Amino acid sequence: MTSAYASYPSLQGRSVLITGGATGIGAAFVEHFARQGAKVAFLDVDAAGAQSLLDTLGEVAHAPRFLRCDLTDLDALHAAIDTARAHIGPIAVLVNNAANDVRHTLADVDAAAFERNVAVNLRHQVFATQAVVPDMRQLGGGSILCLGSTGWMKKNAGYPLYAMAKAAVHGFVNGMARELGHQRIRINALVPGWVITEKQRALWLDAEGEAEIARVQCLPGYLMADDLARMALFLAADDSRMCTGQSFIVDGGWV
Repeated sequence: MTSAYASYPSLQGRSVLITGGATGIGAAFVEHFARQGAKVAFLDVDAAGAQSLLDTLGEVAHAPRFLRCDLTDLDALHAAIDTARAHIGPIAVLVNNAANDVRHTLADVDAAAFERNVAVNLRHQVFATQAVVPDMRQLGGGSILCLGSTGWMKKNAGYPLYAMAKAAVHGFVNGMARELGHQRIRINALVPGWVITEKQRALWLDAEGEAEIARVQCLPGYLMADDLARMALFLAADDSRMCTGQSFIVDGGWV
């Protein structure tokens, strides 16, 4: 079956900032927004991955701008956002995507590991949001997408601090929806299930994983990064103008 996917005229020329955009789900966000005619800037520490993405993207109306940035360094984050703004204009859409679901146990956790995990998976979402709110207020509105996860909802083992941080993302979204809504700024959680990226294939998709997908996912086949990107386009576009403070789960119907 062939599919024709939606185009969103309101995204043409719209300034979009994406964190963690070099590979995986983030790279799909960069590609899909660029192909909609948006002006995209993306942040990542992976310069090689970013260059590979840009090399394969082909011709688009506005070539995405890559900015190397360690998001756990808040000074670097603020400087990168300032640079992005200088290149693409006031930020109208923020996609808080960057995260790292590195496996660990509670016994592994010390104070440094705790701080590092929160910095990678949660803190930058708060401060990137804070940095772009004045832009969105200036523009008369905007859309913020905070990447959550179904992992903590399913009570998965193996990453308690990641689960904690991702649960907190939902609290942040709910806690900001009313305040930002009064300024016509929408904020939503985009919540992936098990997205089969190259990293997932390499590290965790084995025969047991294949069997689990077949057993508990309502829809057959793999959940892909493109599936998340298409939901992100809708939530960034004017089509979703009355959607805020919500969690949009894209997981293939995992039960």
